[in-house]
Amino acid sequence: MTKEKKRNFVFIVFGPPGSGKSTQAKILANKFSLVEFDTGQVIEKVIFDPQKARDPLIKKQKERFSQGKLCQPSWVAKIVSQEIKKIHQKGKGIVFSGSPRTIYEAKRIIPLLEKLYGQENIFVFLLKVPEKISIFRNTHRRVCSLCGATLIYNQETKKLTRCPCCGGELKERILDNKKTIKERLKKYREETKPVLKYLLSKKIKIVPINGEPMPEEVSQEIIAKIK
Repeated sequence: MTKEKKRNFVFIVFGPPGSGKSTQAKILANKFSLVEFDTGQVIEKVIFDPQKARDPLIKKQKERFSQGKLCQPSWVAKIVSQEIKKIHQKGKGIVFSGSPRTIYEAKRIIPLLEKLYGQENIFVFLLKVPEKISIFRNTHRRVCSLCGATLIYNQETKKLTRCPCCGGELKERILDNKKTIKERLKKYREETKPVLKYLLSKKIKIVPINGEPMPEEVSQEIIAKIK
């Protein structure tokens, strides 16, 4: 009897800013032994790299990023594609947090994922939250300066000054102000939402998920859908 080949999955968690994409991606990565791929963190790592500070292209992307605008799609697609190939070569599956963000990126990234992993192994979960909740969550969340963990504002976390995971200092992100978040929500409606129509045209199923409850409840719903 031949040994059944291991299936490597690709999960894509979509939703507006503050819907809990990163939190759910982390939970899914741990649950299913996947590589968590947060495009925003990948971009931040590149544009805030001191060794690349004088690169004109990086400076341009950093300026757009700091204004709450999406970075140049061709540049993002190139970086993401390179990372996907590295992860696949290691024999790992992936869980994406809000990527691809534009039609341009989707038309380059999705075919690559289909080629490497197979369309039958790609699953999309759409976290749905009202805009007012998205704004509140973003203006109140904090990020660990060491491990990058994101803390959602609630009664248990609002008084914490240190990360409960590693003890690192908790800080507010520069981007987490009301003006910038409204700009990001506008960009989400105009540039990211159309990606969902493209995915449907590729016959990739999109599963809607209520993103309003506590993270544990949301993850339970997602896992139930997977099973």
